[in-house]
Amino acid sequence: MPDIDVLVLGGAGVDTIVYVPELPLPFADSYMIRPGIETRAGQSGDFVALGVRELGLRTHHLDMVGDDREGDLVRALHRERAIPFTEIPLSGGTKRAVNLVGPDGRRLSLYDDSRSRDTDRLPEVTVRALAAASRHAHVAITHPCAYAMPLLREAGVTISTDLHDWDGINPYHEPFALAADIVFVSATALADPERTMRDIAARGRARIVVAMAGAGGAHVLADGELTHVPAVTPPASVVDSNGAGDAFASAFLLGWLDGEDPRRCALYGAVASRHRRPHHHGARRPGPTRRLRPLTDSRACVRPATNDVPSLKSSPPVPAPLAARAVAASRNGSAGSA
Repeated sequence: MPDIDVLVLGGAGVDTIVYVPELPLPFADSYMIRPGIETRAGQSGDFVALGVRELGLRTHHLDMVGDDREGDLVRALHRERAIPFTEIPLSGGTKRAVNLVGPDGRRLSLYDDSRSRDTDRLPEVTVRALAAASRHAHVAITHPCAYAMPLLREAGVTISTDLHDWDGINPYHEPFALAADIVFVSATALADPERTMRDIAARGRARIVVAMAGAGGAHVLADGELTHVPAVTPPASVVDSNGAGDAFASAFLLGWLDGEDPRRCALYGAVASRHRRPHHHGARRPGPTRRLRPLTDSRACVRPATNDVPSLKSSPPVPAPLAARAVAASRNGSAGSA
Protein backbone atom coordinates (compact mmCIF):
# COMPACT_ATOMS: atom_id res chain seq x y z
CA MET A 1 0.00 0.00 0.00
CA PRO A 2 1.59 3.34 -1.05
CA ASP A 3 2.22 5.84 1.74
CA ILE A 4 1.64 8.88 -0.51
CA ASP A 5 -1.46 9.58 -2.58
CA VAL A 6 -0.04 12.53 -4.54
CA LEU A 7 3.65 13.28 -4.93
CA VAL A 8 4.08 16.86 -6.18
CA LEU A 9 7.29 17.70 -8.03
CA GLY A 10 8.43 21.28 -8.56
CA GLY A 11 6.61 24.59 -8.40
CA ALA A 12 7.85 25.76 -4.99
CA GLY A 13 8.47 29.48 -4.80
CA VAL A 14 7.48 32.93 -3.67
CA ASP A 15 5.14 35.44 -5.32
CA THR A 16 4.95 39.16 -4.79
CA ILE A 17 1.35 40.21 -5.42
CA VAL A 18 0.82 43.78 -6.63
CA TYR A 19 -2.76 45.01 -6.98
CA VAL A 20 -3.00 47.49 -9.85
CA PRO A 21 -5.89 49.74 -10.98
CA GLU A 22 -6.08 48.14 -14.44
CA LEU A 23 -4.40 45.72 -16.84
CA PRO A 24 -2.63 46.46 -19.05
CA LEU A 25 -1.14 49.13 -16.80
CA PRO A 26 -0.59 52.44 -18.62
CA PHE A 27 2.85 53.94 -18.24
CA ALA A 28 3.18 56.41 -15.37
CA ASP A 29 5.94 57.55 -13.04
CA SER A 30 4.09 56.16 -10.01
CA TYR A 31 0.80 54.71 -8.74
CA MET A 32 -0.80 54.66 -5.30
CA ILE A 33 -2.37 51.21 -4.91
CA ARG A 34 -4.66 49.32 -2.52
CA PRO A 35 -4.88 46.81 -0.90
CA GLY A 36 -1.16 47.05 -1.55
CA ILE A 37 1.79 44.73 -2.10
CA GLU A 38 2.24 41.33 -0.49
CA THR A 39 5.05 38.81 -0.69
CA ARG A 40 4.14 35.26 0.25
CA ALA A 41 5.09 31.65 -0.41
CA GLY A 42 2.99 29.79 -2.89
CA GLN A 43 3.51 28.96 -6.54
CA SER A 44 1.83 26.23 -8.56
CA GLY A 45 3.43 23.21 -6.90
CA ASP A 46 2.92 24.66 -3.43
CA PHE A 47 -0.75 25.29 -4.12
CA VAL A 48 -1.42 21.84 -5.59
CA ALA A 49 0.31 20.24 -2.60
CA LEU A 50 -1.75 22.42 -0.28
CA GLY A 51 -4.95 21.72 -2.19
CA VAL A 52 -4.70 17.92 -2.22
CA ARG A 53 -3.52 17.94 1.40
CA GLU A 54 -6.57 19.91 2.52
CA LEU A 55 -8.80 17.63 0.49
CA GLY A 56 -7.63 14.77 2.69
CA LEU A 57 -5.07 13.12 0.41
CA ARG A 58 -1.67 12.05 1.69
CA THR A 59 0.77 14.42 0.06
CA HIS A 60 4.50 14.94 -0.33
CA HIS A 61 6.25 17.81 -2.12
CA LEU A 62 9.70 17.60 -3.70
CA ASP A 63 11.55 20.56 -5.17
CA MET A 64 14.72 22.62 -5.20
CA VAL A 65 14.79 25.61 -2.82
CA GLY A 66 17.44 28.17 -1.96
CA ASP A 67 19.04 28.98 1.37
CA ASP A 68 17.49 32.45 1.42
CA ARG A 69 14.57 34.47 2.77
CA GLU A 70 12.28 33.19 0.04
CA GLY A 71 13.22 29.62 0.87
CA ASP A 72 12.37 30.29 4.51
CA LEU A 73 8.89 31.40 3.44
CA VAL A 74 8.40 28.20 1.43
CA ARG A 75 9.59 26.03 4.30
CA ALA A 76 7.33 27.86 6.74
CA LEU A 77 4.29 27.36 4.48
CA HIS A 78 4.85 23.60 4.37
CA ARG A 79 5.54 23.40 8.10
CA GLU A 80 2.44 25.41 9.03
CA ARG A 81 0.18 23.44 6.69
CA ALA A 82 1.66 20.04 7.67
CA ILE A 83 2.81 19.23 4.13
CA PRO A 84 5.81 16.86 4.07
CA PHE A 85 8.52 18.57 2.03
CA THR A 86 11.78 17.23 0.66
CA GLU A 87 13.97 20.12 -0.41
CA ILE A 88 17.03 19.94 -2.60
CA PRO A 89 19.49 22.88 -2.39
CA LEU A 90 19.10 25.38 -5.25
CA SER A 91 22.29 27.39 -5.59
CA GLY A 92 20.68 30.13 -7.66
CA GLY A 93 18.07 30.89 -5.01
CA THR A 94 14.39 30.11 -4.51
CA LYS A 95 12.07 30.67 -7.48
CA ARG A 96 10.14 33.93 -7.35
CA ALA A 97 7.70 35.96 -9.40
CA VAL A 98 5.78 39.23 -9.39
CA ASN A 99 2.06 39.05 -10.15
CA LEU A 100 0.23 42.19 -11.23
CA VAL A 101 -3.46 41.68 -10.38
CA GLY A 102 -6.21 43.84 -11.86
CA PRO A 103 -9.59 44.77 -10.32
CA ASP A 104 -11.30 41.94 -12.24
CA GLY A 105 -8.92 39.32 -10.80
CA ARG A 106 -6.90 38.82 -13.97
CA ARG A 107 -3.14 38.74 -13.55
CA LEU A 108 0.12 39.29 -15.37
CA SER A 109 2.97 37.17 -13.99
CA LEU A 110 6.63 38.09 -14.27
CA TYR A 111 8.89 35.12 -13.48
CA ASP A 112 12.51 35.56 -12.40
CA ASP A 113 14.37 33.29 -14.81
CA SER A 114 17.76 33.83 -13.15
CA ARG A 115 17.31 31.34 -10.32
CA SER A 116 17.77 28.03 -12.16
CA ARG A 117 20.87 26.54 -13.76
CA ASP A 118 20.93 24.19 -16.74
CA THR A 119 22.74 21.64 -14.57
CA ASP A 120 20.13 21.61 -11.79
CA ARG A 121 18.62 18.17 -11.21
CA LEU A 122 16.39 16.43 -8.70
CA PRO A 123 18.47 13.49 -7.34
CA GLU A 124 17.53 10.28 -9.11
CA VAL A 125 17.65 8.22 -5.92
CA THR A 126 15.26 10.64 -4.18
CA VAL A 127 12.79 10.70 -7.06
CA ARG A 128 12.78 6.91 -7.32
CA ALA A 129 12.30 6.42 -3.57
CA LEU A 130 9.38 8.86 -3.35
CA ALA A 131 7.79 7.55 -6.55
CA ALA A 132 7.94 3.98 -5.22
CA ALA A 133 5.89 5.12 -2.21
CA SER A 134 3.29 7.06 -4.26
CA ARG A 135 0.03 6.38 -6.09
CA HIS A 136 0.27 9.41 -8.36
CA ALA A 137 2.70 12.22 -9.24
CA HIS A 138 1.73 15.75 -10.23
CA VAL A 139 4.60 17.48 -12.01
CA ALA A 140 4.94 21.25 -12.24
CA ILE A 141 6.56 22.56 -15.43
CA THR A 142 9.41 24.23 -13.56
CA HIS A 143 13.01 23.26 -14.28
CA PRO A 144 14.37 20.61 -13.78
CA CYS A 145 11.21 18.50 -13.41
CA ALA A 146 11.17 17.33 -17.03
CA TYR A 147 14.24 15.20 -16.29
CA ALA A 148 12.30 13.35 -13.59
CA MET A 149 9.44 12.28 -15.86
CA PRO A 150 11.15 9.09 -17.18
CA LEU A 151 11.97 8.05 -13.61
CA LEU A 152 8.34 8.45 -12.59
CA ARG A 153 7.24 6.42 -15.60
CA GLU A 154 9.69 3.64 -14.72
CA ALA A 155 8.28 3.59 -11.18
CA GLY A 156 4.81 2.89 -12.58
CA VAL A 157 3.00 5.86 -11.04
CA THR A 158 0.41 7.77 -13.01
CA ILE A 159 1.39 11.35 -13.84
CA SER A 160 -0.43 14.65 -14.25
CA THR A 161 0.87 18.06 -15.24
CA ASP A 162 -0.42 21.58 -15.79
CA LEU A 163 0.88 23.35 -18.91
CA HIS A 164 -0.67 26.66 -17.79
CA ASP A 165 -0.86 29.21 -20.62
CA TRP A 166 0.88 27.07 -23.25
CA ASP A 167 0.34 28.25 -26.80
CA GLY A 168 0.50 24.73 -28.20
CA ILE A 169 3.81 25.51 -29.91
CA ASN A 170 6.53 26.27 -27.35
CA PRO A 171 8.74 23.14 -27.29
CA TYR A 172 9.61 23.55 -23.60
CA HIS A 173 6.18 22.20 -22.61
CA GLU A 174 6.19 19.12 -24.85
CA PRO A 175 8.10 16.71 -22.55
CA PHE A 176 5.46 17.37 -19.90
CA ALA A 177 2.48 17.24 -22.28
CA LEU A 178 3.51 13.97 -23.91
CA ALA A 179 4.60 12.04 -20.79
CA ALA A 180 1.59 12.68 -18.53
CA ASP A 181 -1.57 10.60 -18.16
CA ILE A 182 -3.63 13.67 -17.25
CA VAL A 183 -2.85 17.02 -18.85
CA PHE A 184 -4.30 20.32 -17.66
CA VAL A 185 -3.86 23.41 -19.81
CA SER A 186 -5.32 26.89 -19.90
CA ALA A 187 -7.33 27.64 -23.04
CA THR A 188 -6.24 31.29 -22.90
CA ALA A 189 -3.38 31.14 -25.40
CA LEU A 190 -4.65 28.28 -27.57
CA ALA A 191 -5.82 29.28 -31.05
CA ASP A 192 -7.75 26.02 -31.37
CA PRO A 193 -8.21 24.29 -27.98
CA GLU A 194 -9.80 21.12 -29.37
CA ARG A 195 -7.05 20.60 -31.93
CA THR A 196 -4.35 21.02 -29.28
CA MET A 197 -6.14 18.67 -26.87
CA ARG A 198 -6.52 15.97 -29.49
CA ASP A 199 -2.92 16.41 -30.59
CA ILE A 200 -1.71 15.89 -27.01
CA ALA A 201 -3.79 12.72 -26.72
CA ALA A 202 -2.69 11.38 -30.11
CA ARG A 203 1.04 12.02 -29.70
CA GLY A 204 1.45 11.35 -26.00
CA ARG A 205 0.26 9.11 -23.18
CA ALA A 206 -2.62 11.28 -21.98
CA ARG A 207 -5.84 9.47 -21.15
CA ILE A 208 -7.47 12.76 -20.17
CA VAL A 209 -6.83 16.32 -21.38
CA VAL A 210 -8.55 19.23 -19.65
CA ALA A 211 -8.56 22.76 -21.08
CA MET A 212 -9.54 25.26 -18.39
CA ALA A 213 -11.27 28.41 -19.59
CA GLY A 214 -11.96 30.33 -16.37
CA ALA A 215 -15.49 31.71 -16.37
CA GLY A 216 -16.05 29.70 -19.55
CA GLY A 217 -15.77 26.43 -17.65
CA ALA A 218 -13.60 23.52 -18.75
CA HIS A 219 -13.36 21.22 -21.76
CA VAL A 220 -12.61 17.56 -21.02
CA LEU A 221 -11.28 15.13 -23.61
CA ALA A 222 -11.59 11.52 -22.42
CA ASP A 223 -11.96 8.34 -24.47
CA GLY A 224 -12.04 10.50 -27.61
CA GLU A 225 -15.14 12.39 -26.47
CA LEU A 226 -15.03 16.13 -25.86
CA THR A 227 -17.30 17.41 -23.10
CA HIS A 228 -17.93 20.89 -21.73
CA VAL A 229 -18.28 21.44 -17.98
CA PRO A 230 -19.63 24.90 -17.12
CA ALA A 231 -18.10 27.10 -14.48
CA VAL A 232 -19.58 27.48 -11.02
CA THR A 233 -20.79 30.94 -10.08
CA PRO A 234 -18.41 32.24 -7.41
CA PRO A 235 -19.89 33.22 -4.02
CA ALA A 236 -18.42 36.73 -4.37
CA SER A 237 -16.70 38.85 -6.97
CA VAL A 238 -13.31 37.55 -8.10
CA VAL A 239 -10.51 39.48 -6.36
CA ASP A 240 -7.53 37.47 -7.56
CA SER A 241 -7.31 34.54 -9.97
CA ASN A 242 -4.03 33.26 -8.47
CA GLY A 243 -4.39 29.58 -7.59
CA ALA A 244 -7.65 28.93 -9.43
CA GLY A 245 -6.11 26.40 -11.82
CA ASP A 246 -4.23 24.71 -8.97
CA ALA A 247 -7.46 24.36 -6.98
CA PHE A 248 -9.15 22.88 -10.07
CA ALA A 249 -6.35 20.34 -10.56
CA SER A 250 -6.33 19.40 -6.86
CA ALA A 251 -10.05 18.63 -6.77
CA PHE A 252 -9.93 16.86 -10.14
CA LEU A 253 -7.21 14.55 -8.79
CA LEU A 254 -9.29 13.87 -5.68
CA GLY A 255 -12.11 12.55 -7.85
CA TRP A 256 -9.85 10.70 -10.24
CA LEU A 257 -8.01 8.86 -7.47
CA ASP A 258 -11.41 7.91 -6.05
CA GLY A 259 -12.33 6.34 -9.41
CA GLU A 260 -14.81 8.99 -10.53
CA ASP A 261 -15.68 9.67 -14.16
CA PRO A 262 -13.44 12.39 -15.67
CA ARG A 263 -16.41 14.67 -16.29
CA ARG A 264 -17.44 14.47 -12.66
CA CYS A 265 -13.84 15.12 -11.66
CA ALA A 266 -14.02 18.32 -13.71
CA LEU A 267 -17.11 19.34 -11.77
CA TYR A 268 -15.14 18.84 -8.58
CA GLY A 269 -12.52 21.13 -10.07
CA ALA A 270 -15.10 23.73 -11.04
CA VAL A 271 -16.39 23.93 -7.47
CA ALA A 272 -12.93 24.12 -5.92
CA SER A 273 -11.61 26.75 -8.32
CA ARG A 274 -14.54 29.08 -7.65
CA HIS A 275 -14.68 28.59 -3.88
CA ARG A 276 -11.06 28.73 -2.85
CA ARG A 277 -10.62 30.89 0.23
CA PRO A 278 -8.49 33.96 1.02
CA HIS A 279 -4.84 33.63 1.96
CA HIS A 280 -3.84 36.76 3.88
CA HIS A 281 -5.38 39.90 2.37
CA GLY A 282 -6.62 39.03 -1.08
CA ALA A 283 -4.29 36.37 -2.47
CA ARG A 284 -6.04 33.06 -2.87
CA ARG A 285 -5.29 29.49 -1.96
CA PRO A 286 -7.28 26.30 -2.51
CA GLY A 287 -9.73 25.70 0.31
CA PRO A 288 -11.00 22.31 1.58
CA THR A 289 -13.71 20.90 -0.66
CA ARG A 290 -13.77 17.29 0.49
CA ARG A 291 -17.41 16.43 -0.27
CA LEU A 292 -18.40 17.51 -3.78
CA ARG A 293 -20.98 14.95 -4.90
CA PRO A 294 -24.01 17.22 -4.27
CA LEU A 295 -22.93 19.34 -7.23
CA THR A 296 -22.09 16.46 -9.53
CA ASP A 297 -25.48 14.84 -8.99
CA SER A 298 -26.84 17.34 -11.51
CA ARG A 299 -26.49 15.59 -14.87
CA ALA A 300 -27.32 18.86 -16.63
CA CYS A 301 -23.97 20.23 -15.53
CA VAL A 302 -22.13 18.07 -18.08
CA ARG A 303 -22.73 18.85 -21.73
CA PRO A 304 -21.39 17.01 -24.79
CA ALA A 305 -19.28 19.42 -26.79
CA THR A 306 -19.89 20.55 -30.33
CA ASN A 307 -17.05 20.77 -32.82
CA ASP A 308 -16.54 24.43 -31.96
CA VAL A 309 -14.86 24.40 -28.57
CA PRO A 310 -14.45 28.19 -28.17
CA SER A 311 -18.19 28.72 -28.62
CA LEU A 312 -18.87 26.61 -25.56
CA LYS A 313 -17.55 29.39 -23.35
CA SER A 314 -21.04 30.89 -23.44
CA SER A 315 -22.58 27.90 -21.64
CA PRO A 316 -24.57 28.98 -18.56
CA PRO A 317 -22.86 28.47 -15.19
CA VAL A 318 -24.02 26.09 -12.51
CA PRO A 319 -26.76 27.82 -10.46
CA ALA A 320 -25.42 29.51 -7.32
CA PRO A 321 -27.80 27.73 -4.88
CA LEU A 322 -26.59 24.34 -6.08
CA ALA A 323 -22.97 25.41 -5.76
CA ALA A 324 -23.64 26.79 -2.30
CA ARG A 325 -25.06 23.46 -1.15
CA ALA A 326 -21.96 21.69 -2.45
CA VAL A 327 -19.65 24.06 -0.63
CA ALA A 328 -21.64 23.74 2.60
CA ALA A 329 -21.36 19.97 2.35
CA SER A 330 -17.65 20.23 1.71
CA ARG A 331 -17.06 22.35 4.79
CA ASN A 332 -18.98 19.94 6.99
CA GLY A 333 -16.80 17.03 5.90
CA SER A 334 -13.48 18.65 5.07
CA ALA A 335 -10.05 17.53 6.15
CA GLY A 336 -7.17 19.77 7.02
CA SER A 337 -7.10 23.29 8.38
CA ALA A 338 -9.96 25.73 8.04
